[in-house]
Amino acid sequence: MPNVPTSAKIDTDRRVLELLSQTFNNISAASTEIINLEAILNLPKGTEHFVADLHGEHEAFRHILKNASGNIKRKVTEIFGTSLRGQEIRELCTLIYYPEQKLEYIKAAEKNLDDFYNITLHQLVRVCQTVSSKYTRSKVRKALPREFAYIIEELLHESPSDDDKQAYFNRIIETIISTGQADSFIVAMCNVIQRLSIDQLHILGDIFDRGPGAHIIMDTLCNYGNFDIQWGNHDALWMGAAAGNDCCIANVLRLSLRYGNMATLEDGYGINLVPLATFAMETYGDDPCDTFGPHLDSDDTTHNEKTRRLIAQMHKAISIIQFKLEAAMIDRRPEWGMTDRKLLEYIDFDRKTFRRDGKEYAMKECNFPTVSPDAPYRLTPEEADLVAKLHHSFLVSDKLKKHVQCLFTHGCMYGVFNSNLLFHASLPINPDGSLKEVDLNGRLYKGRELMHRIGMLMRSAYNDDTPKQERDFAIDYYWYLWCGPDSPLFDKSRMATFERYFITDPETHREEKGCYYTLRDNEAVCDMILDEFGVEGEHRHIINGHVPVRINKGETPIRANGKLMVIDGGFAKAYHGTTGIAGYTLVFHSRGLQLVQHEPFTSAEEAIRNGTDIVSTIQLVELSQKRMRVRDTDKGRELLSQIDELSELLYAYRHGIIKERTKK
Repeated sequence: MPNVPTSAKIDTDRRVLELLSQTFNNISAASTEIINLEAILNLPKGTEHFVADLHGEHEAFRHILKNASGNIKRKVTEIFGTSLRGQEIRELCTLIYYPEQKLEYIKAAEKNLDDFYNITLHQLVRVCQTVSSKYTRSKVRKALPREFAYIIEELLHESPSDDDKQAYFNRIIETIISTGQADSFIVAMCNVIQRLSIDQLHILGDIFDRGPGAHIIMDTLCNYGNFDIQWGNHDALWMGAAAGNDCCIANVLRLSLRYGNMATLEDGYGINLVPLATFAMETYGDDPCDTFGPHLDSDDTTHNEKTRRLIAQMHKAISIIQFKLEAAMIDRRPEWGMTDRKLLEYIDFDRKTFRRDGKEYAMKECNFPTVSPDAPYRLTPEEADLVAKLHHSFLVSDKLKKHVQCLFTHGCMYGVFNSNLLFHASLPINPDGSLKEVDLNGRLYKGRELMHRIGMLMRSAYNDDTPKQERDFAIDYYWYLWCGPDSPLFDKSRMATFERYFITDPETHREEKGCYYTLRDNEAVCDMILDEFGVEGEHRHIINGHVPVRINKGETPIRANGKLMVIDGGFAKAYHGTTGIAGYTLVFHSRGLQLVQHEPFTSAEEAIRNGTDIVSTIQLVELSQKRMRVRDTDKGRELLSQIDELSELLYAYRHGIIKERTKK
């Protein structure tokens, strides 16, 4: 029940109530809204889906959106499990996932289309009624396509329980078919089912790199409904590149070439790679560049031998440029303490070895035509010209600007949702488990304030009203977020890119993880972090991505006695061998938490043609004793606050403190 307002409280809130009265202008309107809000509070909690580390795997990502991580198939099976065969259930599910494409196959094979339409439309109405049952009519109405909104609403809320209603219901279906609208209506219904099956989508970072379709994922998200993103290190890298950070641009190019992924750069964002290809062929034409061959799938047929060699040359060219640009950044920002990452000066060109700290290491190769032993970090004129062209290409990409704006609109360094603390990778902490203070542009921050300040700094790089010195620092800081020791998105001793490429001894490749990664299994440490971020609730959790969970080596995503979950299951094909699976979805519905473990996805075409689906295994993480209602969520707390304000408005109306308004 709402709190009983007092005259003193009314006086304090007078200005807010005056504004509220413009929307709810009399006792009747305010009372009706309170009734509506109370009804919403008692609906079942909406279903939240958490995914992490998509890494450009657009087909798998779009498929789990379409099938709601297997939830749609479970609902279809519950409804029709006793009346449809398994193959028929698969066909219906595939139609829901890919309605336009599946209809083409069905129409080519189906002899009695009217009969198919009649049966299918009835089936889709039943599925849609089920997935919409936990929402208000208003929310369902907003999800409906305008052209069919009235008809769908009639079908959803009319139960054909008697002869007259059945005749009415059937007549609507018959008319849809006879007017030639069946295909369009089926597509509309399937899209509504998809939209209503996921109430809120949480993405824990790393949309970009490795897979070929990060731009397609971003297009999908920019047109999606309710989603949020906690930025990952790969997202920050691309955001930095779009801001004009040349170190970030070089790293973006290097990673794209390493995985043979030019589609995102060229087709997605219109980045002109011709200058890099020309420079690489001229500079490394006689170099086999064996160390820099692209990491491709074993069944790759899109890259012939000539293309692979060109990619290797481009890969090496941009890597050397990267090391030079990073050295200049390190000199410009000495406070970051990263001078140990300036490594070109330790190459012994005569002995073709790497010599440092009294040790000598064999090198995999030692062909550096653009590196001068006397000035190893100086760009050649050709390299400087190339960097300028690449810089310009990133800055003028309208699609990239649009996607970065989407990341800012829906993103942050961390998020708190319904007793769950979300951040991509890490939180800097000391060996004793206490929060670590980190220098950020001359001031020390830790914990929640550190994450907040970093998020604000990232935004300031894109704000025209940011003072130039601060903006320059913000743009530079994107690179530190990518590879700086105290970056919450990295949190390792170093990024050993040079060592992995050039030094034979694997000991030099090691990157020591920060304390968070070893201490996060400690329940007390997790509780301390949750307290720091003000996360409350009987069942509260930290949810991370970033570090792939090696299921095939016995690792588990659930840690710290259930207080922490790591849901990077390896969507990227490059990680399938490491994790043994192909991604996770954590599903939080009104009954509790479930972890959905996905097997590799073949292709959308295979799913459409043969009805194949992502094979998923469900693991129950946490089961609520009672079904969660909207009242038990963050949204519920907002609604209760609104009810309190409306109750104050009612009191003010009834006592003449605020006059009711008359509609004109």
